[in-house]
Amino acid sequence: MTDEPTRTDEPSGTGDRTRSDEPSATDAPVRTDTPTRADEPILTFDDVRLAFAGVRAIDGVSFTVGRQELFAVIGPNGAGKTSIFNVLSGVYRPQAGRVVFDGVDLIGRRPHEIAALGLARTFQNVELFANLTVLENLLLGRHHHIRYGPLSALLWRGRARREELAARAAVEEIVDFLELEQWRRMPVGLLPYGVQKRVELGRALAMEPKLLLLDEPVGGMNLEETEDMARYILDVREELGIPMVLVEHDMGLVMDLADRVLVVDFGQPVATGTPAEIQHHPDVIRAYLGEVTRT
Repeated sequence: MTDEPTRTDEPSGTGDRTRSDEPSATDAPVRTDTPTRADEPILTFDDVRLAFAGVRAIDGVSFTVGRQELFAVIGPNGAGKTSIFNVLSGVYRPQAGRVVFDGVDLIGRRPHEIAALGLARTFQNVELFANLTVLENLLLGRHHHIRYGPLSALLWRGRARREELAARAAVEEIVDFLELEQWRRMPVGLLPYGVQKRVELGRALAMEPKLLLLDEPVGGMNLEETEDMARYILDVREELGIPMVLVEHDMGLVMDLADRVLVVDFGQPVATGTPAEIQHHPDVIRAYLGEVTRT
């Protein structure tokens, strides 16, 4: 096993029942401790280790994400947060550990294969096509739902017509959901930064993901833009029911939105818990503020 990470983009219901006071001999007890699919995490990140030329970017990090959970990963700059996202999205292949998404092992899969499984991502820096309109950028998120070939596209019949109309209808719903109507036909490069970040969220939603990775969704935003994005993130969770993993430096946003928080520092896990537990954890305070010298 080498220290260099392998990049995967290189070849290689029932109704109500009337119950009597006396239990029937045929009544069997219902087990409440039997796990169901709804109880299983949608994502398991287990003891993952990733190193670059001996420098450990991820060193034994483990966490799970529930199917209705907003899970946050925080830490100082260089702590390994983006490396965790790059492992999840298939950009990096770790030397050790296990990553399972909705029952499928992700290790060794390429980014486009992972996206097709239902894992979508936004980026720390806006990664949009500046010369394309909002609608055109959103339509790009529908690419893995398109199955028709070039001949069908030229004839504009059959599957091509049906899938294209379905894609445009899905995109229009996202435009309404994220309140992008006034900019829908404008080139993205002409839009305010906060709106561009909203369009990037919309492109990820256009993929109809099972899990959404949000990499600093409010980075560089002013207070008003941050509050708007926080509202949209809550809407994604409550109205669309999509679980999320959030990487963010805005601690106010994290503590307000997250169900659980993982803190990493120098690639190592520091603590995992609820926002209230994390705010008062001594190891977390040391990771952010350093040791306090008493006089």
